[in-house]
Amino acid sequence: MSSPCFLPSHLRRLMTPMLLSVLLAPGCALAQTGAAGDTALHATIAALDQAVFDSFNRCADPAQLDRHASYFDPAVEFYHDTGGVTWTRAAMLANTGKFACGHFTRQLVPGTLEVFAIRDFGALARGQHRFCDSGNGKCEGLADFTLLWRLRDGHWQITRVLSYAHRADRMDAPQ
Repeated sequence: MSSPCFLPSHLRRLMTPMLLSVLLAPGCALAQTGAAGDTALHATIAALDQAVFDSFNRCADPAQLDRHASYFDPAVEFYHDTGGVTWTRAAMLANTGKFACGHFTRQLVPGTLEVFAIRDFGALARGQHRFCDSGNGKCEGLADFTLLWRLRDGHWQITRVLSYAHRADRMDAPQ
């Protein structure tokens, strides 16, 4: 029975890898472009993460609390596994002022920030952060987080926050 391909089998074996490389090359180029874009997006969101939590860490100063507020959409939803849900920026900031400012600071756990593009919207960021007592400097709390960032008119804002899996942090234990 003859093969539907008009090349002898020994030539088909040689041609298959070459044909695949020609067919897949455009996809590889797109993947490399996407990787470069992802690197830029990761750098952008990492810088925003640092800025939003720099203001959080100094929010006992009302000017820093205002700066912190500017990173959040007015209708931000904040889901906290032990603290519950807030449905607005005003409610979230009231809790931040009452429970966080001057009491503890936040540190991103190095190497844990992951960023994923969301087409026609912005990005999702997730990672781990630890919390340090402002009084004694001890960092004993660890949690996972997810932030949904929206890019609108060249301005990034957080629209959803999930802070969960709060637990004691043993810095000598594997994460």
